[in-house]
Amino acid sequence: MKDATGGRALDGAISVVVTDDHKVVREGLRSFLGAVGGFDVVGEASDGDEAVSLVDALAAAGNAPHVVLMDLLMSPGDGITATRAIKERHRDIDVIAMTSFVDESKVVEALDAGATGYLLKDAEADEVAEAIRAARRGEIHIDPAMAKVLMGKLREPEAPKPLDQLTDREREVLALVARGFANKQIAADLDISERTARTHVSNILAKLDLHSRTQAALFAVRAGLVEV
Repeated sequence: MKDATGGRALDGAISVVVTDDHKVVREGLRSFLGAVGGFDVVGEASDGDEAVSLVDALAAAGNAPHVVLMDLLMSPGDGITATRAIKERHRDIDVIAMTSFVDESKVVEALDAGATGYLLKDAEADEVAEAIRAARRGEIHIDPAMAKVLMGKLREPEAPKPLDQLTDREREVLALVARGFANKQIAADLDISERTARTHVSNILAKLDLHSRTQAALFAVRAGLVEV
């Protein structure tokens, strides 16, 4: 476990934990995010188990990171298991999954585990930065190369949890979440306050036992609430 800053994010910066089993990748991401500005890498981990322990420690100290960049293929602790553990313990922390190749099963597993976004490791630097910013805005970011794969996968039938747990308004909000709307956009579309939109999203996640907006979007598609 490497926590180089004591978990104290720079004022106004998006705090990030970088998880990858290759030191050169971690150093590259740290260097890039530091050069771009607006980001603060508050710790590094070399596998999923270290990532979970590091995030737990930072959160316990009152310095939970905003975003975790998570490599998926690591040992002994894999990224999908770590993503699920982090989202179960820290609902407000966003996890962006990263991998070196398009793997249909891994895409769906990562998003089902609670990942907010999914990037290929060869993504342009600007795309990595935008994925992190999008996560903080409550938006879903998926690499374009993976979007087509994901849409095809979502067409496969899967029994969703019943929508009757949700109110009519919550169903409206869920449909907009599935369309990639952030809370501000939902509020404008439904003529409600942004705070009310945020409350609706939180209630939806709680009722459906989900841990991220991405999981909610997947649920909406599988339940037939929106079309792909």
